[in-house]
Amino acid sequence: MSLDTTAPAHSDLTVRPRASVLATLRDTIAGEVFGPDDAGYDAARIGFSLLGASRPAVITMPANAFDVVEAVRFAIAEDLRVAIMATGHGPGTNSDGALLINTSRLDGVAVNAQQRTARIGAGTTWGPVLAAAAEHGLAPLLGSTTGVGAVGYTLGGGFGWLGRRFGLSADAVRSFELVTAAGDPIHVSATSHPEIFWALRGGGTGSLGVVTEMEIDLFEVSTVYAGNLFYPAEDAPEVLRKFREWAPRQSDELTSSITLMNFPPFDEVPEPMRGRSFVLVRGCWCGDPAAGAAVIDEWRRWKQPAIDMWGEMPFAAVDAVSMDPTDPVPAMVTTESFDDLPDEVVEILTESVYPAPGAPPLLMFGEIRHAGGAIAAAGAEAANGRARGDRFLLEFVAMVGDPHAGLAVESALQVARARLAPYTTGNTYLNFTEGDDRAGRSGQAFSPSAARRLAAVKQNLDPDNRFRHGFELRAPHQNQPEA
Repeated sequence: MSLDTTAPAHSDLTVRPRASVLATLRDTIAGEVFGPDDAGYDAARIGFSLLGASRPAVITMPANAFDVVEAVRFAIAEDLRVAIMATGHGPGTNSDGALLINTSRLDGVAVNAQQRTARIGAGTTWGPVLAAAAEHGLAPLLGSTTGVGAVGYTLGGGFGWLGRRFGLSADAVRSFELVTAAGDPIHVSATSHPEIFWALRGGGTGSLGVVTEMEIDLFEVSTVYAGNLFYPAEDAPEVLRKFREWAPRQSDELTSSITLMNFPPFDEVPEPMRGRSFVLVRGCWCGDPAAGAAVIDEWRRWKQPAIDMWGEMPFAAVDAVSMDPTDPVPAMVTTESFDDLPDEVVEILTESVYPAPGAPPLLMFGEIRHAGGAIAAAGAEAANGRARGDRFLLEFVAMVGDPHAGLAVESALQVARARLAPYTTGNTYLNFTEGDDRAGRSGQAFSPSAARRLAAVKQNLDPDNRFRHGFELRAPHQNQPEA
């Protein structure tokens, strides 16, 4: 064996491959190859999430799909695990000692306006896809920010601001180009490798091979009514109780959420929000804008917001809804799902997100998205259908600016989840997890029957479990009942 991969998975020790081994790989591919001592190694291994960056044995940055094939075959020859990263949002488990395939340079996008489709490279973020589609009055099913990698987001499901009307991003996929654990490139669609196609759409993040390209459907959406209503944080319990009754009454043209937010005291934050806490009613109406305005007017009549940012806008400006950071951040993320939001949940959420008087906030926000609609309707046959029938989906996000605060933040998230546990469905939407949390909760993402199908696909594609840094795909216990 050419590489020493015996270092503990979470140690500070980094495997140093022989220079001759790396030289062979560099001679084989058109893209770049980095060992731990090379300039460019750190930039290639650190993505958008700055917490827990791994130290792979080798990093490749493929220039094309052929490079991905050669990189996987190199991993087979050297008996290396394989991890995959595009933008580094929602990182998988620690990949110390593995081969990391950084797909960020596979960033092509081509829109076919007549067929209303787009072909997207593995490293492409949603920004270029949205811009190219918008030129033709079309839109992809992107998420809350255009900075996220389109392929990784889609493999995990993909819940965005058009979700209740058109479903998850995974539902819009027509085909994938996949490099398997055997180093073979295959075309995957509903008619070519249909079982792999089913698995990749919601169960494929980092576990079944390397997707180098996908083709997706686009939708006729150009103008929306979207934005945020800001209410004072002290109104949060009342706003949450109204939202739980209001959201389920709305048509599928509205995808909405409620967000308990602590804005950081940074110069980048607009002055009216800087360093303050609010509860936000946010969302996107993709039907007639006048009808959308009438829906939000119910809130305005109920209570005048402190700030009103809802309005008609091009869907190409949808980043303005979630206002997610655009620069890499040290974030912790976790999730829970609910069928209802009883008063006990309202109390726990407000106490968990908002700081005690005089104390700094440990969590940045807790957002509850209203699901249902096409998300639930298309979920029955989906790989990740278990969580898609839940009515409300919670995402907790914390920023760990000071490394010494990491344990306190992690503890706050664990305590919040423990307090919420009696009221949750027990299901998990894995795109709102990362790292060990993702691996540990994979069993809560898939029904027993789906888990068995996914495990069979995994066994056929990757019997040696070379791709082990994404979703954990394993069969449930024999007597486990269907959820």
